[in-house]
Amino acid sequence: MATVLAIETSCDETSVAIVRDREVLSNIVSSQIKLHQQYGGVVPELASRQHLETVNWVLDAALQQAKLDWHAIDGVAATCAPGLVGALLVGVTAGKTLAMLHQKPFLGVHHLEGHIYASYLSEPDLQPPFLCLLVSGGHTSLIHVKDCGHYETLGQTRDDAAGEAFDKVARLLDLGYPGGPVIDRLAKAGNPAAFALPEGKISLPEGGYHPYDSSFSGLKTAVLRLTQTVSPTALSVPDLAASFQAAVAKALTKRTIACALDNGLKTIAVGGGVAANSGLRHHLQSAAEEHGLRVLFPPLKFCTDNAAMIACAAAEHLDRGHVSPLTLGVQSRLSLGAVMDLYNEAS
Repeated sequence: MATVLAIETSCDETSVAIVRDREVLSNIVSSQIKLHQQYGGVVPELASRQHLETVNWVLDAALQQAKLDWHAIDGVAATCAPGLVGALLVGVTAGKTLAMLHQKPFLGVHHLEGHIYASYLSEPDLQPPFLCLLVSGGHTSLIHVKDCGHYETLGQTRDDAAGEAFDKVARLLDLGYPGGPVIDRLAKAGNPAAFALPEGKISLPEGGYHPYDSSFSGLKTAVLRLTQTVSPTALSVPDLAASFQAAVAKALTKRTIACALDNGLKTIAVGGGVAANSGLRHHLQSAAEEHGLRVLFPPLKFCTDNAAMIACAAAEHLDRGHVSPLTLGVQSRLSLGAVMDLYNEAS
């Protein structure tokens, strides 16, 4: 496969990586968490400015770590959608500039496709078709991976994404930002059966419930009601964290297993920041084993945003002759089904 240098700046991590044949030669990530913690969430303008200040030294570090020069690079990629527009612009502008300067093809990569390809980095022999559970701060989807660039979304959240729910519940409990790691840590000392919390079903017009779609806004509201109605002496934060985490993990597991079985997919790959959650890993792994399914979780370093997953996706597209025009823009929202609109056939 091609050797690709990729830039990821869709939100609050500045990352540059070089990948060849699904092997990570370098992957440098500069996180902005400390910058945004004081505000309780990502501030888009601050994120964009920090990317601008950071991208050059991260780029140099990635090249040094890989011990490569530009002669060894076959293409340059950058995340172009979805994400914060200002942040995306920094990465795409840097990628286009490098591509023109070194006369390399440029590829714009869909961020969610990158999360799908995170599993390829630890499982290089993985091949479609398979089911991807993509769970992050902005997205919760069940995706039928048919081939490179060809995806069908079978289930999704109707409101808050799973990661967003973790952040909002952490804010309710005054646990700080980001919420996922601290809730996961507290949950280990809590009782997941201490509080009965709703699953969050989506009703269908003809009756019954959607088998694959999720909802977490009601779960978040239930936690809020508990904080308002249960006396502080009776409200154990570890118990509440464990109960909330178990409710999310069980809901995701139930829908993922049903989706895989109904569609005849024997392998489940999990991607996104919430893939690092220990509760989800335990529940989904146990359920998959019961049904004879294979479930793949990427290493923790590839769960959160990183450029290695972007480079891996771009390398396969480049091998198939897909390149992006230098007129390609950035988009805050873009359906995963529109991935191939990002490319022209290479001449």
